[in-house]
Amino acid sequence: MKKLVNVVAAIIENEQKEILCALRSLEMTISNMWEFPGGKVEENEDLFTALEREIYEELGCRIETKKEVFNENIHEYETFIINLISIKCKVIEGTPTKSEHSKLIWLKRENLDSLKWAPADIPAVQQLIHEK
Repeated sequence: MKKLVNVVAAIIENEQKEILCALRSLEMTISNMWEFPGGKVEENEDLFTALEREIYEELGCRIETKKEVFNENIHEYETFIINLISIKCKVIEGTPTKSEHSKLIWLKRENLDSLKWAPADIPAVQQLIHEK
């Protein structure tokens, strides 16, 4: 039986209404695909605390989350099942800097579908593109 992994993803928007997109490095599973940065929720950790911790560890900046889930999607990969929980947030301290990812870019939501997204992220991407 495949393991179910709970993962939080940050939809970080800047003042120009651009969204932060992160390219998975060759060392990561599902490499060379774009995603919203984030990571696994630890035991006894709430979603928002997990996301704030993961973004600080991965991008070296502090975020403030909206205390609501933007999108939740369960996707089955070859070796595991992911429950991807996307949450909107903004940077409140520092500048996002890549450490695990190959590249970070800011894109307008209407251009998000120009990237090759990890399958689990696609529902949140589509929701963002069609959001008013």
